[in-house]
Amino acid sequence: MKHLFRLSVIVAASAFALLAGCASGPQQETAGQYIDDTTITARVKTAIYQEPTLKSSEINVETFKGRVQLSGFVSTRASMERAGAVAKGVSGVTAVSNDLRLK
Repeated sequence: MKHLFRLSVIVAASAFALLAGCASGPQQETAGQYIDDTTITARVKTAIYQEPTLKSSEINVETFKGRVQLSGFVSTRASMERAGAVAKGVSGVTAVSNDLRLK
């Protein structure tokens, strides 16, 4: 899993290296911010995957400028709260929008 994570970060960084000079606005990210967000998303997904009480295949993670949005379905309110806590504990996360729903 570590190799897959590292490979995805390297691929994302390489793909967006040409866009490093792009400016950002309120609804846009620079290439550097995009790479940072891709890294944060991968870290949150990995942390959720490593949490034995969560079914990571049913939790979606999106990141924009350090703000993480969780969506998908969980079976208990405790799982919903745990997923939010795990996401908040990841380095680089500035805020978490927990939009998980109970099945």
